[in-house]
Amino acid sequence: MGQKLKIAGWISIGVFAGALTTVSLQTVARSGMAPLPLEEIQQLSAVFGLIKTDYVDPVNDRKLITDAISGMVSSLDPHSQYFDKKSFKEFREGTSGRFVGVGIEITQEDGLIKIVSPIEGSPADRAGLKTNDLITKIDDAAVKGLSLNDSVKRMRGEPNTKVTLTILRKDESRTFPVTITREEIKTQSVKAKMIEPGYAWVRLSQFQERTVDDFVRKVHELYKQDPNMKGMVLDLRNDPGGLLDAAVAISAAFLPENVTVVTTNGQLAESKSTFKASPDDYARRGSDPLKSLPAALKKIPLVVLVNEGSASASEIVAGALQDHKRATVMGAQTFGKGSVQTVRPLGPDTGIKLTTARYYTPSGRSIQAKGIVPDVMVDETADGDLFASLRPREADLEKHLSSGQGEEVKDVAREKAREEALKRLEIDAKDKDKAKKDNNKLPEFGSDKDFQLNQALNQLKGQTVLVSKTKTERPEVKKDE
Repeated sequence: MGQKLKIAGWISIGVFAGALTTVSLQTVARSGMAPLPLEEIQQLSAVFGLIKTDYVDPVNDRKLITDAISGMVSSLDPHSQYFDKKSFKEFREGTSGRFVGVGIEITQEDGLIKIVSPIEGSPADRAGLKTNDLITKIDDAAVKGLSLNDSVKRMRGEPNTKVTLTILRKDESRTFPVTITREEIKTQSVKAKMIEPGYAWVRLSQFQERTVDDFVRKVHELYKQDPNMKGMVLDLRNDPGGLLDAAVAISAAFLPENVTVVTTNGQLAESKSTFKASPDDYARRGSDPLKSLPAALKKIPLVVLVNEGSASASEIVAGALQDHKRATVMGAQTFGKGSVQTVRPLGPDTGIKLTTARYYTPSGRSIQAKGIVPDVMVDETADGDLFASLRPREADLEKHLSSGQGEEVKDVAREKAREEALKRLEIDAKDKDKAKKDNNKLPEFGSDKDFQLNQALNQLKGQTVLVSKTKTERPEVKKDE
């Protein structure tokens, strides 16, 4: 990428991350840097001294300084962050798509851990764990009462160490222990299959280091199954984003060569960049990873599915394909995470993630606090999606950046929808049978009961699409200054 920033915006519920950049600490000390505010620096020094001498208990110097850095950075916006040694390691694992563990995709159900899917070839897969298995204990610790993050931490560890999971398999009415040896896991961020003859579904769950290679491999498999493909659905629902070069590459797979995919703009010269559908902007090792893709992929009719959980890199892809009229974007308005984060090392194992620019689609639209508005609004189910208004989005986050393109206005319709959804939740909570039914209401992405996917297929076939009767484009929410 030359001097261009390697950027990512990885966001999910309760987790914010960005992309690693190879920028040395020395670059922070720029020649044009504004002079330090000496009076305020003296106040900071005075407070440090008072705490050291007057506080009731002794306080570690390192803790005081790192907490001060953390507070200073986190006060800027929701995505700027200080990384201590532990969080820096976890961040690197997240963007690489590699970690040490047992190899399962999980969720939480009734206080237990439910296995969504074992990762193919992982220790869990080889041990015979299955989709819908419930984990009741991790070693000697009962899962009930643990958060999902705590459970994940207990299952991860050092390579070649063992962990014992107690499994409840409902369909066999039995509980049994399984001892698994941890090893490095390579997550799979791309799934694909032929939904029916002529029509393919490709799902990206995250933009990681391996995503482009996995995408190319899956596309080859699809064309081997059906060389005369008539249409494709690119599913970016609940994709929290990830690495920018991966987003540029996926966009380039469908776009003409050298067209603009995304631009960025910030204070620094290197923040003012244009990323094109060119190997110069997405190839990591010199060679073009897209070179072997079938030429037909550039012309195949394409639908992109998005929802409120589609953020950052997935919004870049959707916005680029939409602006170039290469695809029909369907679903719900996206999250609106259109800011660029750059990670600057502060030493061998610490650093800060700083918001350095905003993303703009090829036509110049800011993604920040707005998101991508689908060409066709489609509900999650045939019965609608009443509770979508309760899902968090960028504009709901405290201290979020504005789009930089005009004054924000209050979304009155969304506030009203939230009130109605909360009332409905109260009513449903009193009806346990109904609540249990609603919990199972949303089908798995890619299944034959996936309503939005079925509508995407109808769009590709030129058949009637059941458009949402309630979804409307949402304005930016006015910030409290």
